[in-house]
Amino acid sequence: MSQTEQAGQHRFCPRCRSVTVKVLSTSPVAGVWSVFGCATCLYAWRSTEPDENTDPDKYPAVFRLKPEDLPNLPVAPSIPARRRSGAG
Repeated sequence: MSQTEQAGQHRFCPRCRSVTVKVLSTSPVAGVWSVFGCATCLYAWRSTEPDENTDPDKYPAVFRLKPEDLPNLPVAPSIPARRRSGAG
């Protein structure tokens, strides 16, 4: 199965339902597994995972994201300020 065909099976991201899904990796043995990733929300999943992780209609509603909300989400954990070098 080609990468295009595999991506077609997972046309929508389970978490944000965007169409920016790409095949990130495939198994060395053709057709055993694939890893998909969403360029919008950065969610990644394997083709071998259960439906609640791969099917947008079965993905838990509490974990869903809206693409338009992503720029407003807090960064957690926050990145601390850079320490000054002690040598000097």
